[in-house]
Amino acid sequence: MQIRNVAIIAHVDHGKTTLVDKLLSQSGAFREHQQVAERALDRNDLERERGITILAKCASVVWDNVRINIVDTPGHADFGGEVERILGMVDGAIVLVDAAEGVLPQTKFVVGKALARGIHPIVVVNKVDRSDARPDEVHTEVFDLFAALGASDSQLDFPMLYASGRNGWADTSLDGPRKDLSPLFDLVVRHVPPPVVDKDATFAMVASILEYDNFLGRVLTGRVEQGRVKLNMPVKVMRADGSVIETGRLTKLLSFRGLERVVVEEAEAGDIIAVAGLSDATIPDTIASPELAEPLHAIPVDPPTLSMTFRINDGPLAGREGKKVTSRQIRERLFREAEGNVAIRVTDSSETEAFEVAGRGELQLGVLIETMRREGFELTIGRPRVLTRRNAETGEREEPMEEVLVDVDEPYSGVVVEKLSRRKGEMQDMRPSGGGKVRLTFHIPSRGLIGYHGEFLTDTRGTGIMNRLFAGYGPWKGPIEGRRNGSLISTEPGEVVHYALFYIQERGTMFVSPGEKVYQGMILGEHSRESDLEVNPIKEKKLTNIRAAGKDDAMLLIPPRKMSLEQAIAYVEDDELVEVTPAAIRLRKRYLDPHERKRFERRIDAEAVA
Repeated sequence: MQIRNVAIIAHVDHGKTTLVDKLLSQSGAFREHQQVAERALDRNDLERERGITILAKCASVVWDNVRINIVDTPGHADFGGEVERILGMVDGAIVLVDAAEGVLPQTKFVVGKALARGIHPIVVVNKVDRSDARPDEVHTEVFDLFAALGASDSQLDFPMLYASGRNGWADTSLDGPRKDLSPLFDLVVRHVPPPVVDKDATFAMVASILEYDNFLGRVLTGRVEQGRVKLNMPVKVMRADGSVIETGRLTKLLSFRGLERVVVEEAEAGDIIAVAGLSDATIPDTIASPELAEPLHAIPVDPPTLSMTFRINDGPLAGREGKKVTSRQIRERLFREAEGNVAIRVTDSSETEAFEVAGRGELQLGVLIETMRREGFELTIGRPRVLTRRNAETGEREEPMEEVLVDVDEPYSGVVVEKLSRRKGEMQDMRPSGGGKVRLTFHIPSRGLIGYHGEFLTDTRGTGIMNRLFAGYGPWKGPIEGRRNGSLISTEPGEVVHYALFYIQERGTMFVSPGEKVYQGMILGEHSRESDLEVNPIKEKKLTNIRAAGKDDAMLLIPPRKMSLEQAIAYVEDDELVEVTPAAIRLRKRYLDPHERKRFERRIDAEAVA
């Protein structure tokens, strides 16, 4: 049977996973009356809740006696490590673009990687049945994008379809019959080349995806680059430098059939398979027959740009809400994550019982923290820091820069331009995008965006959309203003009292409600001024014999501001931490004792003067 390997790539929320659902159902991959969840490839709880693809996944369909292996890739640039490896497994790509939103930064990110690998994409303008769809303009935008990314003449001559993934149809023209997805299947078979491989050479494959299975152990997925592989055959695993790190046997050989992985006896070059039975092999090692002399070429992954400190939870409430609290357990979990996710780097910190975790962005690290939290871990997380470097030629300090694309209603464009300019952003473009909206393009240091997203939503009354893309390194831009307001800090441990909170709320915005457990050094809210303020949230009302009717009833509390994990991480300053447990997200000072905080502040002031 012939094989086609194709990746589906697009910006977040442009409909990749929904389209794959329809491709699977229309190809007969599901049995009649089989119950299948919506967005079937997003199996992870976090993916379902957030509506985004985090981990790349494989599926397989048969159309016209051709097996099409489909890889659903993440659309967010924070998960670029996944995207780059996946493109090494495929020979074609379906670029999906929303008919209303058009080309957005993550589309540019993934398409750039695909074009650089010589892939000739198929373009599908999706959601053409939206009321605000503008398919012809989007077609022009895609052509301009390909040209700007240096596409060859043959890549610029891309085939295009109009589609509605939700309704399960694709067509070559807007006024076509809109019957089903067969035009897309036919185009993939016709346009995507079969794998160019040597089936008679020595077996070799590069591990591109690593998963852990409760029954199989470590499962490595990749494309067979050459030769044939058989169940239980002896293999060796080589690193990029040619060193052999283990030898063993392939105890399980799995191929993709629909959404399922099924056991097969053998597979040949060009097919995407998963193997089990190896204890040390990881990404991007070469798994091969013992006689292979040199490892296969593996794609270098862009380096991390952001770092956070993961510490044990040493607060007064430690160990009450989670089961995994020791530094040994945290260390094992982080290093296991770094094995399977090559875009994450973990090192031991200079602090005791702490680790430096570097990744592509706040979202990627936020997903890791949320996953660990759900697994029963307790952690404290420090403020994100960007990773700078020295220019090899000039010796100049450089920092990661991002391209930011903002869509806002015209009345809010002024405040967005002002805020991003204060954060060292430089406006590259400003143009109307229809419907009373403006599209702004900025180049800005990555650290200028830390903590900005919540402020952006407030400034635009929740109507603004901001997309960002790593744009390389640029000269260090100097100091950037951070949070202007100080914190309201608890002086006492206990449970928050309604009476105390009523008087404290006059001083700022509260983060806690009556009845919540607090401790000394915990942050209760945001002070209305720049300085920190220590307050007592457990102070009870002094009882007397005199009662004034209705006086207590008038003590109304303003609802507290509850932060998500990402908002909390972006909110804290250098002397603050986010305490993360399975039951709660709390903000606290790094030093809980007020005397230690004073000593720390004096030391920082002395270093600044020096």
